[in-house]
Order: sequence, then C-alpha cells, then structure tokens
Amino acid sequence: MRSIFSSRRAVTLVALVLAAAQLLFSQHPLLKSGPMLGYVEMKEVLLWVQTTQEAVVFFEYWDKENPQERFLTDPVTTAKPMAFTAKCIADRVEPGRAYIYQLYINKEPVRLPYPTEFKTQPLWRWRADPPVFTVAAGSCAYVNEPRYDRPGSPYGSNYAIFDAIAQQKPELMLWLGDNIYLREADWYTRTGIFHRYTHARSLPELQRLLAATHHYAIWDDHDYGPNDSDGTWINKDIAWEAFQAFWGNPTFGLPGQKGCTTQFQYADVDFFLLDNRYYRTPNDCKTCPCTVLGKAQLDWIRGALAASQAPYKVVAMGGQFLNTYAGYETYANLCPAERDSLLAFIEREGIQGVLFLTGDRHHSELSAYKNARGHWVYELTTSPLTSGVNTGAAREINRNRVEGTLVTQHNFALLRFSGPRTQRQVELSLLSTAGEVLWKRTILPSGELAQE
Repeated sequence: MRSIFSSRRAVTLVALVLAAAQLLFSQHPLLKSGPMLGYVEMKEVLLWVQTTQEAVVFFEYWDKENPQERFLTDPVTTAKPMAFTAKCIADRVEPGRAYIYQLYINKEPVRLPYPTEFKTQPLWRWRADPPVFTVAAGSCAYVNEPRYDRPGSPYGSNYAIFDAIAQQKPELMLWLGDNIYLREADWYTRTGIFHRYTHARSLPELQRLLAATHHYAIWDDHDYGPNDSDGTWINKDIAWEAFQAFWGNPTFGLPGQKGCTTQFQYADVDFFLLDNRYYRTPNDCKTCPCTVLGKAQLDWIRGALAASQAPYKVVAMGGQFLNTYAGYETYANLCPAERDSLLAFIEREGIQGVLFLTGDRHHSELSAYKNARGHWVYELTTSPLTSGVNTGAAREINRNRVEGTLVTQHNFALLRFSGPRTQRQVELSLLSTAGEVLWKRTILPSGELAQE
C-alpha cells in the first residue's frame, strides 16, 4: 500500500508542479492547442499546431548536439475552414538524431513550460539490432463541456492520465478511437464537429503529452458520428476532413479511398491502422451483406499482413476483434463470418506475430487465440482513458480472455518491443491514471506468453 500511495502522491505532485509552471508561462494569445508531434520517419517529422485566429506559423528546429545549425519549416497560414490548424514538415532531419523544436506564431517565439523535443527513427538495418521502443495506447477520451453534456454526473474525469502517459516517455502514442465524443449539438454541422475537436484538443492536461511523443490515430463511432455509426452516416466526409485536420498520420485512407486507414513502420514493427466505420454496413440491417471493413480494406489488410516481414504486426481497430462475446459492437456479434474469414486467412498463410490493438468497450483485457497451425493471435483492448467505465464487463463471456487481465477502471497501455533482431519480444502492460502497473504480460519470440 505504501508504494501505491507514494506513486499517487508523486503523480499529484508532478501535476501541481506543471500547473504552477503553466502559471509562470503566459500562453501566447494566438495559441489554441499544441504543438503536437505527428508521424516520425528517418527524413521527416510532422509538427502540428492550432491557433485562435488566422496567423502565420512555422517551427525552428536543431540537432541537440549541433545547436548552431538551425532549420525552419515552411510557414503555414492558418485559416477558419480548417479550424486554424496547421501542419508543418521538418524535412532537414537525419536518422536517429535528437532535435529541439521551437514554435513561432506571427514570427514570435512561443514559450512553453515543458520540453519540445523529438527524435527521428534510427537507420538500424544491416548495422545493428532494432532498437528497444515503447508505444502507448488508449481510447475513449471524454472531455466535459457542461452546456452540451447530458445532465447529471460528468462523464469525463481523471484527465491527469495524460500526464501519467507523458511520464512514461513512449516513442509513440496510438489513439484507438473515441478520441473525442461528438455530442448531439455537433453531429449535423461542420461548425459543431470542428468545435468538438477544438474543445477536446485544447484540454490543458493534454498539452505536455501532445508535445512529447509522436501521435497516430484511428477513429471509432464517437469521433466519426453518433453512437454506433456506420457507412450510412451522412456527415462522414465532414468528420473525415476534421480527422485529417487534427491528426498527423502519414496518410488518410487507402489510395483512391477515404477513411482513416493507414500503415507505418517503426523500427522493425509494422503498424496497420484500420477504419471500422466508413465502409461498414448498418448494425441492425438484417438483409444487408455484412461487412465491418468493406471489401477493398479487407483485401488490403489480408495482402499487407501476408507481405509483412515484421516480427510483430500490430493491427489497430476501433472495436474488439478476438473477443468471443456476441454483444454490443464486438466483431463476433456484428459480422462473425468476416471475422472468421480473416482468422482463417491468417492461419492458412502461416502469418505469425499478429497483435490486434483495440478500444471502444470501456474495459480492458488481453485475449489470446491459438489456431490449428499452432500460431498465436493476440488482442490487447485498452479503454477508457477518461470516459465512463463498463462495470459489467466481468459478466461477458470471452473465451479468449487471458486470466487476470480484465480491468474496469481508467487506464492506458504500454507495448515495449525489445530483444535481438531474430528474438524480438513485446511486453504488454496496463497502467492506471496514476501510472501504477495493473498487470504485465510478455509475448515471447516463440509467440507464447511468458510464465508469470
């Protein structure tokens, strides 16, 4: 109990220090939110920011070991149609180098009460083992706005979780959907949808995390449209425009298609980010041909998994995939035949190292499935960050749940990849709002879970 109390007290102290620091640094009057780090590669890094009104923004950046040589991104003029957001590209970087960056608004430097640094991906192939790196993940982040919220107790709480994530210093953060919660007042207008993104993104407790690690995202129903939205949602293209404006993914949709689908590689791990909303058939349509991903996306993920040479193939998707409980919006409930066909494809092709990463359910758990060829498929579900908790999750029968991994409180996940090139392993852990480890499991190079 003493260690838990000390951990909580430490997190509280850090939060107080940060709050005091923010008082000492008066925010630039034109800065609304950010800066945020988007995608990171060996030769490019995306930097994002939002202003309160039209302004010219750019970033200065320099190698920490060579501060005399400084570079500037191209300037961008923010504009109202895209909620005064801007994306700037740092394209004078080199692999595996640490950089400091400085935001300018209308040629004035913006002082911030926390470090603004990034590190490019290393060039490791043919030179060394792949690096150790950590990915944070979470879903279901509700930020209260009382005048638009339902009456009663606030649905969002424990915003200190974002500082707890930042303290872990992950290289990446994967946002697994419901990253904002569109309200009834937001659904049917561009003004409402962009307002909701702006309100959530400008949360003070979030700013340090935005600046500290590289963020990638998918959406689920609440940052796409109303609850349980599908491909018939009339404003899905407006939601897509807002998603693009506020996130720094490398791409948005497959070539020639819309949506949030994308792919990137960090070190030796492939990440596949799927869209489970834009092409989905209605949940309650009894005569519709059932699909969650749509044919083009389903064909793509099959081919991409088969082509991947990565020891781990992380597949991020809004809703649960392996959970056998046929309820709510689990794949087993919505479209079991499509789920089974993808699992059968993974088995036929002998694909190993598949790890689904999901959110949505307001509880967290690890699921494991061993196919007929003896290969394991895993799913780590992490939810919620700040929204309400599913206190009834223990009553759901998930035959693939790993014993001792069900969590029904605010939490986030960490995935730590390590080991020599041919013996990589990944340590999965769930942490509380205070940064306490709730459980930890390790997937060994063999695909088996390590004995506890």
